[in-house]
Amino acid sequence: MNDWRQLSSDLTAALNLGTPPIAITFGEEAPAGVDPFDASMPAPTDDGRTGRVPAGCAFWTHAADRTFSTVAEDHANCSVGSVTHGFLTLDEAAGRSDVATLLETGWVTPEAMAEVPAVRTKPGTVTYGPLRDTPVDPDVVLLRVNGKQLMVLHDALPALRIEGKPQCHIIAVAKEHGEPAASVGCALSRVRTGMSATEMTCAIPAGQLPAVVDAVTATAGLDTTVARYAAEDAQRFS
Repeated sequence: MNDWRQLSSDLTAALNLGTPPIAITFGEEAPAGVDPFDASMPAPTDDGRTGRVPAGCAFWTHAADRTFSTVAEDHANCSVGSVTHGFLTLDEAAGRSDVATLLETGWVTPEAMAEVPAVRTKPGTVTYGPLRDTPVDPDVVLLRVNGKQLMVLHDALPALRIEGKPQCHIIAVAKEHGEPAASVGCALSRVRTGMSATEMTCAIPAGQLPAVVDAVTATAGLDTTVARYAAEDAQRFS
């Protein structure tokens, strides 16, 4: 098992992260000693849609502070997120009111929806929490980043994919394809998570994190050197 606490600390320092890295783990059951997410569910919509949060991406916010497990029903208010996380097939989600709204407005086309990456095997649970406290080796490490931090990640990771909507599909890209992926976000997720206008996300396959930390640390050091030179040179114009 990697030293996830040290990796979390090193990555936080290299990128100057404002939110700690989050561990996301898919499994048949929750790790021993991890409690389930216990918020109450609101009344369902007419088609029966409800969940413990507005969308699965909202768990990212809660996971900055504590570790908890979730099941399919907890994610079920957002059918798109339920698809990307392997809880629903596209056919099962197609008749739900939220997917119908997205298609009717043209926010996403049926063709694009059919191509959205998804976790291939339906999980029994998804566990979230601060990477520093993870009780098991996670599948994916999620970062919440700003433009400068994404700049460093982009320079450090030549294979980094830059993705758009829906934001949550970068989790599947990292887990199933073994590729680090960043997202510029999506309108659904920004409202449901309360993300700021300047915030983006990046999902990293957890097994690659030691190499990623090394690359990011080296890149951030080079950027600091160049930035110092630029600041000194700019003094000629003041």
